Amino acid sequence: MSALFALVVACALVATQAFAGPGHPRPPRKTHTLELAKREQRHVPLRKARRPRKATVGERAVRIARRYLGTPYSYGGASPGGFDCSGFVMYVYGKLGVALPHHAASQYALGRAVAYSALRPGDLVFFSGLGHVGLYVGKGRFIDAPQSGDVVRVRPLADRRDSYVGARRIATA
Repeated sequence: MSALFALVVACALVATQAFAGPGHPRPPRKTHTLELAKREQRHVPLRKARRPRKATVGERAVRIARRYLGTPYSYGGASPGGFDCSGFVMYVYGKLGVALPHHAASQYALGRAVAYSALRPGDLVFFSGLGHVGLYVGKGRFIDAPQSGDVVRVRPLADRRDSYVGARRIATA
């Protein structure tokens, strides 16, 4: 029986050497220890954690504006008790330290013009021959204080596309 065992071991050894190939000797077996693991551990530099991007003034304006959803429209209003369209935009930007006039056409004279296709959250959007203003919130929607009997709400910009005049981006220092 021991001759048969020796023959099996010899065949296995030859097969192993043949599998490894002549130019590829089998690597020596390593005993895994904590010491070995520490020696073989490669140093991989850690990536610096990304700082969250600071919100733009426009994005902050949208966040503030959303707090007033449902506030009733009030002609000449510029407070949480009631807003008209320009008073709403004036109030929101005022919370960010940006002074705007309480008149849509006067607000249109500020900032810089923005193409419809380049709108970003916080841009002022104007309608009805500069008689109405809202705040673009992104994804083709804007927030405004529409008219008597209504409340501050978000709606699709496409609803007012026929009376759209233009948009302005309020620049801050």
